[in-house]
Amino acid sequence: MSEYRERFRAVRHAFGAFRRRIRQRRAQFGDVRRGVGRHIYRQTARIAGEERVNSWVTAYRDYRGRLRSFIHQYIDPDAWYYPYLKYGIKGGLTAALALGLYVFMLNYNFLYLTGEMPSVEELKNPKLNQSSEIYSQDGVMIGKFYAENRTPIKYENIPKQLINALIATEDVRFYEHGGVDPRAIGRAVFTLGRDGGGSTITQQLAKNLFKTRRKTRSGLLTRIPFIRKIIYKSKEWLMALKLERNFSKEEIITYYFNTVDFGSNAFGLKTAARTFFNKAPDSLNVQEGAVLVGLQKATTSYNPLKNPERSKERRNIVLGQMAKYNYLTKAQADSISTLPLGTDFTPENPYSGPASYLKNAVQDYVKKWGEENGYDLYTDGLRIITTVDSRMQKYAEDATSEKMKQLQRTFDNHWRGRNPWTDEDGNELPGFIDSVAKRTERYKTLSRRFMPLYPDSIMYYMKNVKYKMRVFSWTSKRGYDSTQMTPYDSIAYYKHFLQSGMVAMDPHTGYIRAWVGGLDYDYFKYDHVKQGKRQPGSTFKPFVYTAAIDDSLVNLSPCDRIEDRPFRKEFINAEGKEDVWEPRNSTGYYTYSNMTLRRALARSVNSITAQLTDRVTPERVAQYAHRMGIKSKLDAVPSIGLGSSDVSLYELVGAYCTFINDGEAIDPMIVQRIEDRDGNVIETFSSKKKRAISPESAFLMRYMLQGGLQESGGTSQNLWSFELFRNHNEMGAKTGTTSNNSDGWFVGVSDKLVVGAWVGGDDRSIHFRSTDLGEGAKTALPLVGRFLEKVYADPKFKSLQGPFPKPAFSISKNYLNCGPSDDEETTEATDSTAIGEPGDSTFVPTTPAPAEPTVPPDTTGTQL
Repeated sequence: MSEYRERFRAVRHAFGAFRRRIRQRRAQFGDVRRGVGRHIYRQTARIAGEERVNSWVTAYRDYRGRLRSFIHQYIDPDAWYYPYLKYGIKGGLTAALALGLYVFMLNYNFLYLTGEMPSVEELKNPKLNQSSEIYSQDGVMIGKFYAENRTPIKYENIPKQLINALIATEDVRFYEHGGVDPRAIGRAVFTLGRDGGGSTITQQLAKNLFKTRRKTRSGLLTRIPFIRKIIYKSKEWLMALKLERNFSKEEIITYYFNTVDFGSNAFGLKTAARTFFNKAPDSLNVQEGAVLVGLQKATTSYNPLKNPERSKERRNIVLGQMAKYNYLTKAQADSISTLPLGTDFTPENPYSGPASYLKNAVQDYVKKWGEENGYDLYTDGLRIITTVDSRMQKYAEDATSEKMKQLQRTFDNHWRGRNPWTDEDGNELPGFIDSVAKRTERYKTLSRRFMPLYPDSIMYYMKNVKYKMRVFSWTSKRGYDSTQMTPYDSIAYYKHFLQSGMVAMDPHTGYIRAWVGGLDYDYFKYDHVKQGKRQPGSTFKPFVYTAAIDDSLVNLSPCDRIEDRPFRKEFINAEGKEDVWEPRNSTGYYTYSNMTLRRALARSVNSITAQLTDRVTPERVAQYAHRMGIKSKLDAVPSIGLGSSDVSLYELVGAYCTFINDGEAIDPMIVQRIEDRDGNVIETFSSKKKRAISPESAFLMRYMLQGGLQESGGTSQNLWSFELFRNHNEMGAKTGTTSNNSDGWFVGVSDKLVVGAWVGGDDRSIHFRSTDLGEGAKTALPLVGRFLEKVYADPKFKSLQGPFPKPAFSISKNYLNCGPSDDEETTEATDSTAIGEPGDSTFVPTTPAPAEPTVPPDTTGTQL
């Protein structure tokens, strides 16, 4: 007993000591409080006056005394419970005040401590990040732009069982609470989250909708780990309460399914249903809906593609919850649980589908427009109506695939046993793959990793380590082969491919109707329509002839004649030295005949083009080309007329439209109009026209271009091998081939459509050795011919055929009665400008030739 008494005395002594320390601390706190009070009193008296402050203090003390007297009427201050009641009320009021201050601090981000909260307007009208959709002019969706791949859905299109699955799994009292569920919070705290969290569907919506945990909404206190979680949860509670006041339960469910992230770049139910099951949401069955609801616990851990077993287990838990809360019978849940997942993974790629290369141009155009007009291409859910016709686009892609597949087979046979990258003497370029490899991202990554200490490791990984990859293939039905290659092998493999680009344009509206920028966007990202620029060769000659016909100081006509003879021009080169230019004809000889301008253009005679350029002046030729739509820099040198300055296919085709558009230059257009997410038209676009040449000159040049098919020896006569000339259809055309057959060009014009194509290697050193195989009439022309053949065979495009219209004005220059020709014996058709060909030692390029020809950034890379 004495032992227990000692222990009791010790405990009582300790408790007494604790009470004394509490009294001491209270006394100290009272002293501090009184000191602070006196300081506040003095400062306030100094500002407001001592008399006024004394009156405030007296009034406060009087009110406090009356309040105490009133309370004492009902509560005995000497009662044993009075101190507890007194401090309980004080504690409650203090807690309420603290809570009010805390809510105020959260709502208004006081002193930037807690981070931003959504505004009242944002809470009442929440804005979903919605993908912008691209449509062809005939109403077919051809792609998307998005930060989050989301297409909204309406409540009536959400399956009822999917809603039941969500409520049974995530928030069984959803229809009973007002945004926050105290029971769920208590359970989560008591079990430390083992039996589920305390977040309601509304809280999860607040987190998804307003991105409460992003750094942009963080404050100073959110840098502290435990405090951060309390603040985030508090914000979600507040927003949940506000959402419940502003929206019905059905609206909250709809917002939830439109905002939630299902993983695999699928945001919102509509995108998720299409991605995982290739279905519309209202076609989902119970088990598919359970899979999607199960993803909300962890989008990676329960992804049905990456972790099918875990996904199935989670799906069955969701089905069990539905049975537990009577949304399914136990027998139904058990039966469905035995079924396989049944996924049909169909991921969306913003560049998949038709017109892949066009989408980059659309993105640049709309992004710039959005910056000027306050719209975001990636979040505002815009509907972008392009000028492309989906049927023409398909015909263009199919024609490119067909003809490039055939051409590649010829190219491979032509270079069998040898690499196609050669110098002007036909010798393989040493170190070619090395130079290309150094431009790849893999080489740059390895350089950052191993330089400067282990430079040999870079070459080791580039040349010796094989990686699994998919590579483009013409021979595979899938369009690719799965293989193992080193990065070096991959580069060499891709450099054997010929590349191409083709674009079709309505010359009267400027609308781009089809755009094929390369072989396959998945493997070749570089766009050869607008991004790529190469020497246009003879396709540039029409600008020389236009200047000769339209310029009043020259004032020639199609019937005027110039002798096909050698031409010599002395000039000052780019280095400021005197030089001589003596271009050769592609045939290798001169006929010394007097050719009409029409026949000279049809046969693409270099000597006559050079004489015309000299007569018009290179500066004037450049001016005319720019007026008609060429935007690239043109060097005003003697060789300009033979296409020595780089241009893009996009601008070349646009400039040719001037010939069909009565002499008015027109800007190519890729976007017709832009609508908001509700289908309201925001802006409509139209092409700008400006007078470039006279209508008579345009008509005469159109007639000149027809000579490529009609004149003896015309370089475009291969076009007759295609079924294009029914219904009295008429066409004009011009081919082009540059030095060493590095570039093959072709532009065809009709009254309703202008189509251009380019074919060549990624590098100018990659080409056919023979003009018979590599000229534009054999490489680029077949792409245009096959495309038009497909278009004209479609009854829907019957209106595109027909003859050129007769001029509505009188033609003052002679163009029909040119008299007999003295050059009929020459029938060879070739169009090479022979710029820099072997043996042409007198050609002087417009700028000093770089080391291996200038090439676009390497885009083939290694598909790792």
